[in-house]
Order: sequence, then structure tokens, then C-alpha cells
Amino acid sequence: MGNETFRYDDRRVLVVGGATGMGAAAAEQVASLGAEVVVMDHVPVGGFTSIIVDLRDRAAIDAAVDACGGTVDALFSCAGVADGTEGIERINFLGHRHLIDRLFAGAMLPPGSSITMISSSAGLGWLANIDTVRDYVDTTDFESGVAWMEANPRHNHYMFSKQAMCYYVASRAHEFGKRGVRINAICPGPTDTPLARSNEDLWLSFGADFRDEIGVGPSTPAEQGDVMAFLGSRAARYISGQTIIVDAGLDGAGLTEAYPPATPIVRFLHGMA
Repeated sequence: MGNETFRYDDRRVLVVGGATGMGAAAAEQVASLGAEVVVMDHVPVGGFTSIIVDLRDRAAIDAAVDACGGTVDALFSCAGVADGTEGIERINFLGHRHLIDRLFAGAMLPPGSSITMISSSAGLGWLANIDTVRDYVDTTDFESGVAWMEANPRHNHYMFSKQAMCYYVASRAHEFGKRGVRINAICPGPTDTPLARSNEDLWLSFGADFRDEIGVGPSTPAEQGDVMAFLGSRAARYISGQTIIVDAGLDGAGLTEAYPPATPIVRFLHGMA
């Protein structure tokens, strides 16, 4: 089929969290590949059709989906915040899940469409915590998810929200696949975004010794956006239910002890410690 499978001509793309960082990079990349791009964020975004959304608020999500209208050939769920942010469980997971539910309910995700999310290395331990994660992710709607977290506040943190996203991607490939819709996520290595800079001592320092040895710096948003653009394209049409680790090899080197200094933290993140 050739290079046209990588392109987005005549495709409408929705980027949630496209004002900055990896979401902005994904929006710019798919636009350069021919997409009509709609961006949702909590601030206005220039250059694209812009819709304000507050992922903490179900009514605001519903209004944003209504404002979007039409069909969405590729959804990029990119919004995320760090620990200490009010409503982190809604912004990092529940709001995205409700938005996807609304798109399906409105027949806005047609067969052949795709969903691509941004997870994190913090979520890699979902399998070791699967019973608890499943109990949360399989709540039936936005309100029951909020109620679950209110009843289990010890889980209201960044790592658990990303474990929830990883489980969601893996567990929904079958259900969504029956509708002709693929779902995947990327798991970025340290990436130079405004969010990472606000947590620089922790996020951008992670794996710095490994990167120094192989001669690379932290990832750029564009490097992550390129992978998202691929996963959302027809070139990735047989990939679903996967969380793709995009970290220059740090995770594998730590798991296998090929780079022993990374082994303790990588195994901890996988729930192996």
C-alpha cells in the first residue's frame, strides 16, 4: 500500500491535551500528514479548531464532545498532570475514559478509527497490581469511578492512574476491536515537556546515566509525537492493546541487567521489587 498508510489525508483527528508537550507535537505531526485537527485543552490553542475542556468535570466533557461533533478517525488522549494536582484521577484517567465512552455512544468513532493514549513508566506495574486496577477501571461510569477513588484514597496518585491507563488499553482491545477500533498507548521515557520540567529533579534525571552512556539526551516531544502518529495511522492497522515503551532502550536494559544500574528502579516500576 506504500507510504500513504502513514498519512492522514481526509481523516479528522481529535487531540485531547494538545496545548503543549507531546500532545502539541502529535497535533502538529498529524496535521503535517494531512489531518484535519481538533484540539481540546483547558486553555485555547491556536492554529487548530480549539475546544475548551475540563477533564475533571463530566458536564464539561459532554459539552466538549458535543462541540466537536462529527466523526473522529483518530483520537489522541494526551492530557496528564503530576501528583499534587486536584482531580488527578479524573484528568489522568476517568475523564479520558468518559470522553471515549461518549464518542462511542455518539457513533463518533467509526470502524477503522484508532485511539492512542499517553501512559508512563510509572504504569508498567499494572499486571502486578491487576486485581485492584481492574476493580477501579471496570467501574461502570464517571461517577462510579470517582466514588471508587473517594473510597480508596490511598490509590489517588500518579502511578496508579497510569497503571489504570495501561490496564485499560490492554483490556479494551477486544471490545473495541469488535467495533473496528484500535487502542494503544505510548510509555515515554523522560521527555522534555513543561510538565517534566516542573518535576525536573525526578522526571528528567531518571535514566540520565544510561542516556549519557549511549549518547542521547531526554526525548523531545516530537520524538514521542512521531510514535503516536504512527500508532494512530493505518500503517499500524494490526497493532492494538499495546503500550509501546519509547525510552531509547532503558527499560529493556534494566529488566535484563544489560545495564545493571537501571535494574532496581526498572524492576520496581514493573512491580517486581
